[in-house]
Amino acid sequence: MNVYTKLACFMGGALFGSFGIKLLSGKDAKKAYVHVAAAGLRMKDSVMEAVTTVQENAADVLASAKDLNESRAAKEAEEDAASILDCEEI
Repeated sequence: MNVYTKLACFMGGALFGSFGIKLLSGKDAKKAYVHVAAAGLRMKDSVMEAVTTVQENAADVLASAKDLNESRAAKEAEEDAASILDCEEI
């Protein structure tokens, strides 16, 4: 690229950047930012409700799994005790 092309690209970028800053700081842009931020907050609330529900369900599943393991361990202990008694009787 020659010097004039580079200079033209630089000037175009500077002009576009200046126009972009003006465009992004206007009233309409601020209204759009407010709407996007409000939608983000609503989405956050919705997601947090879903996360809370999943956490509650996970806690229930964990408690059920612990109960199941305890009952299985008790059953195995009874079976072991019964097999020991059977061995002693013989």
